[in-house]
Amino acid sequence: MLMRTDPFREFDRLAQQVLGTTARPAVMPMDAWREGDDFVVAFDLPGVTVDSVDIDVEQNVLTVKAERPDPVGEDTELIASERPRGVFSRQLILGDALDTNGVKASYDGGVLTLRIPVAEKAKPRRIEIETAANQRQEISA
Repeated sequence: MLMRTDPFREFDRLAQQVLGTTARPAVMPMDAWREGDDFVVAFDLPGVTVDSVDIDVEQNVLTVKAERPDPVGEDTELIASERPRGVFSRQLILGDALDTNGVKASYDGGVLTLRIPVAEKAKPRRIEIETAANQRQEISA
């Protein structure tokens, strides 16, 4: 399948994810791996409540949104501000080999873990080879 991309848009998106902006802080770090028949993605979301996390799948695009609120009130003088806050969003383009209907999510200790099963059609399967001898045996039996 062919996917067209705009290199300038991709560069802008990457710069915003790495550096962040006032409106959109730096992206949530993630790890991804394959474990048996599942594709697993883990996002670091410390300080985020499970109620503020939204996971959406549309066609083959998985979107994770989360919000970390500002921990201080209006009357507080902030001395150092290094922890990003606000709304975080990350999109993953999933291949056709994954079953987007079977996505399962869990949240523990500030880590959001998504398990995406490999589609049945993408799992390896053994193909039997027929020979002329096998066909004759089946016909004569």
